[in-house]
Amino acid sequence: MKIIILGAGQVGGSLAEHLAGELNDITVVDTDEGRLRELRDRLDIGVVAGPAAHPDILIQAGIEDADMLVAVTSDDEINMVACQVAYSLFKTPTKIARVRATSYQNHHQLFDSGAIPIDVLISPEQLVSEYIFRLIEQPGTLQVLDFASGKVQLVAVKAYHGGPLVGHELRFLREHMPSVDTRVAAIYRRNRAIMPTGSTVIEADDEVFFIATRANIRAVMSELRRLEVAYNRITIAGGGNIGFRLAKMLENQYKVRVIEYNKQRCIKLSEMLQRTVVLEGSASDKALLIEEGIEDTDVFLALTNDDEANIMSSMLAKRLGARKVMTLINNPAYVDVVQGGDIDIAISPQTTTIGSLLTHVRRGDIVNVHSLRRGAAEAIEIIAHGDAKSSKVVGRCLEDIDLPEGANIGAIVRETPDGSEVLIAHDNLVVQSGDHLIIFLLQKKHIRDIEKLFQVGFSFF
Repeated sequence: MKIIILGAGQVGGSLAEHLAGELNDITVVDTDEGRLRELRDRLDIGVVAGPAAHPDILIQAGIEDADMLVAVTSDDEINMVACQVAYSLFKTPTKIARVRATSYQNHHQLFDSGAIPIDVLISPEQLVSEYIFRLIEQPGTLQVLDFASGKVQLVAVKAYHGGPLVGHELRFLREHMPSVDTRVAAIYRRNRAIMPTGSTVIEADDEVFFIATRANIRAVMSELRRLEVAYNRITIAGGGNIGFRLAKMLENQYKVRVIEYNKQRCIKLSEMLQRTVVLEGSASDKALLIEEGIEDTDVFLALTNDDEANIMSSMLAKRLGARKVMTLINNPAYVDVVQGGDIDIAISPQTTTIGSLLTHVRRGDIVNVHSLRRGAAEAIEIIAHGDAKSSKVVGRCLEDIDLPEGANIGAIVRETPDGSEVLIAHDNLVVQSGDHLIIFLLQKKHIRDIEKLFQVGFSFF
């Protein structure tokens, strides 16, 4: 696939890195020649320096026969104009744009072929806010990923000493919970991936990925660790786009405070938020944190645009007694360094955003993609089509499907006359046409094998 990426920042650069090794023809456009040079030296991609929306620059990038334009510069207007140019002059089939301003997003009629022709709108701030919201909904989780409109969740937790299943084989999970169906998709032990079997023994400190319906998540977690009490008091450091969006989502269910340094932004936040307490000041001000009772905070969230400020305020909050600390970190090199000490969860906006973009790049009828483990692994939701003659999966038991190494089917979501039915994967389960399969891939390099596996043969047509 020939893809042009506008913007060589964190999102554009990360996307180029993900796609460059997958036999795609990638060209990145940006005005920052130094950043382009760094990407070109590291990746097998083309680069063009210049204004991203200018027709002559897009022609240099190869827009005339491109399959997809991904406009992820930091400027909404440039992204929108670039999509308009790509459509009007070059009829580019697929146009994806990053649009951050809520004032644009609230008017979806702007974005169609009769107005601004954008096929897919991406808002990293909205995606990150929703991701953090799910973590708060499920206390004690490291990751919570939605599939099938939230009916099924893939959850990562750390196994602790004292968990009923710790020290036992996975096959005992069904004996412990006969009324709860779940499947362990993967285990990471000392950063090494393990494909689980019934005889795999769970060890303390294992990072366990399991799939279950939303209603059963807490029950499965209780087998791996002591359940945490539901959160109540939330403190957000940073009232920017992410901080504001998250506070808006949380304020009707939790006691929320936002600490924002800029006075004018504080005034605006207090006008836009109904039940959130807005405080003017620095989240690294020890006296302010103590005065506001940081020791009673269930979750401290550092969500400013400054990695170093986020790390420092998080460490301070943890040492002053905050129960759980989550920190937004843009620099991928920092994520592994800081997580697990004073910082409980390091949140990478690039990883969260990349999955949404990959959903539209992958071949086949793919509904959801989540990038995991800094891009090494993926979890996907793919729809099976065809029949027993034309498909390599439809009409077959799961145990008879020739999955690539490191791939694991976790669940099937099937439409019935009464609505959607969630079927946790077992060997004798037979795939039907129209089923949504949730698949965990330990190694992203096998994604092409999965796409080929789900292709429909000519006999179907």
